[in-house]
Amino acid sequence: MTADQSRLEFTRTIPTLTASSNHDQSHSEATMTTTEKQTLGFQTEVTQLLQLMIHSLYSNKEIFLRELISNASDAADKLRFEGINNAALYEEDSELKITVGFDKTARTITIADNGIGMSREEAIAHLGTIAKSGTKDFFSQLSGDQQKDAALIGQFGVGFYSGFIVADRITVDTRRAGLPASEGVRWESEGAGDFTVEAIDKPQRGTTITLHLRADQDEFLSDWKLKSIIRKYSDHISLPIQMQKEEWDEEKKESVVTTDVETINQASALWARNRNEITPEQYVEFYKHVSHDFEAPLTYTHNRVEGRSEYTQLLYIPARAPFDLWDRNKRGGIKLYVKRVFIMDDAEQLMPVYLRFTKGVIDSNDLPLNVSRELLQESRDVKVIREGSTKRVLSMLEELANNDEQAEKDKYVTFWNEFGQVLKEGIGEDATNKDRIAKLLRFSSTQTDDSAQTVSFADYIGRMKEGQDKIYYATGESFIAAKNSPHLEIFRKKGVEVLLMTDRVDEWMLSFLTEFDGKELTSVAKGGLDLGKLEDEAEKKQHEETEVQYHDLVAKMKTALSDKAKDVRVTFRLTDSPACLVVDENELSGNLMRMLKAAGQSAPDSKPILEINPDHPLVQRLKYEEAKFDDWANILFDQAMLAEGGALTDPAAFVKRLNELLLGMASR
Repeated sequence: MTADQSRLEFTRTIPTLTASSNHDQSHSEATMTTTEKQTLGFQTEVTQLLQLMIHSLYSNKEIFLRELISNASDAADKLRFEGINNAALYEEDSELKITVGFDKTARTITIADNGIGMSREEAIAHLGTIAKSGTKDFFSQLSGDQQKDAALIGQFGVGFYSGFIVADRITVDTRRAGLPASEGVRWESEGAGDFTVEAIDKPQRGTTITLHLRADQDEFLSDWKLKSIIRKYSDHISLPIQMQKEEWDEEKKESVVTTDVETINQASALWARNRNEITPEQYVEFYKHVSHDFEAPLTYTHNRVEGRSEYTQLLYIPARAPFDLWDRNKRGGIKLYVKRVFIMDDAEQLMPVYLRFTKGVIDSNDLPLNVSRELLQESRDVKVIREGSTKRVLSMLEELANNDEQAEKDKYVTFWNEFGQVLKEGIGEDATNKDRIAKLLRFSSTQTDDSAQTVSFADYIGRMKEGQDKIYYATGESFIAAKNSPHLEIFRKKGVEVLLMTDRVDEWMLSFLTEFDGKELTSVAKGGLDLGKLEDEAEKKQHEETEVQYHDLVAKMKTALSDKAKDVRVTFRLTDSPACLVVDENELSGNLMRMLKAAGQSAPDSKPILEINPDHPLVQRLKYEEAKFDDWANILFDQAMLAEGGALTDPAAFVKRLNELLLGMASR
């Protein structure tokens, strides 16, 4: 089996959400041509999310404005992108902006943009369903603990629905750029399980969201409050966020809204500013904007690259894995801009698949504004950007991993727990940076107290025994299974550390990683055991003599197990167990064979090798057994299969043999 053929077995794909029956019904109704108001049902998951979000995020309710402004900014970016090839979409209104306002009498807040807007079908699809991969996994992890669930909900991203934290009714008036004014749409809901959709006349393209505030949310009906939230969370937005000015009316003794407008934010692309002008808080808020994550990132890097290719990169490493991390086809981490004009938000050509957790922005000065995905694949400039960005991300990780400060070390532990399995994919995908990636890998080992993966190859080499020239490892379906493997017995006896590799990707990765720093990586379950200088001459001589003594027994067992075992031989890797199974050096391990079969993939039809421990009483007894020899031989084989986590081909036969032997011993 080639590496490409086996690759799928080590990258899990979380299936995308299947819409509920309500959504299916809604979608079919949405395709009807009608001007009447329709009442449609939310997708079941939307209703669940709304109830959880309103209660769990209530303590941080001001984020609703950040989320809605972020969506408005995205709508403007999409109009810029589509407008590159179709300038008519601007409808003679090319000054893109976001407008925020409030009405104390009506108790409403409005967020309006003149971006791309939505058609009727898009409004129903975007505002009535959640189409995220991993949604079911998300709901299965909710615990009922508001604090813990708030972190999960924030990680999942709530966007538009955050408006219901402060509003008991939301009205959305929208029209997609390019459609006639008569095809405007009004979407409205109280967030209780359904929404209405009707046709309206909307002369201006874009979207206006009106929040009808709950009775206890009057604090947001304030010019000062809204401006402070915008400056806190949305100062980095690259288009102007405007509000009408307020002035004090001496006669009325109150503030009144004027017709003049003012821009609240800096309205310049954050990544285009000088690093010295940007605060850590602004970097964090920009991350939350581009990633739709509620948590701060682990680390980030902001660089302007000059040379043959000129570009700016602002890249982030998240603190938590998204729910669609294992969907290798889901790529939305890097937003591509050309001369500050948004091009696309899933530019997979700019970052290798194994770094798909990276979020951020890359802005090129060299690519054409009408760049296509096909051109991205062929562009030399894109190749340069990809190589440079890959190295920059690896440098960020190296800085965390090698930092002496405990806080930074803890950040790398967090990164590894969230993204370590994905980074391992790079060993097989990025030959240029394989050595750098290998230094970042972490594993558990026979010297760790639990399953935490904290041991690097450098750590292991630093603890190697005198005379040891190999890096030994064991693979298994779990930490417990690997740590209790009989193959480790001789290594425990000699005090030799063994790395324990239990991630699904490990077996595939090891087919590309055969050595580190000149030390060969050696499986404890493959081939004949060679401890090299860890074994003295006296031991070797004794082993040779023992093999001669057990020659006849081995031959007899080969005959008895000819349908199960490729070979039978004496081993000295065991100290407590009577037998174990191994495979030849170039064959697939038993663990890999089981994973392939579990995934429904074909696996080579090969037999394992049974190794017997000549010092074990059961093996010694077999030398003198005649009547039940075949039964004893089969039980030893089946026990060895169970010990390594394998499944018996005939469990009933194993139980029958074992019972008969136990009864025979009891009758003596």
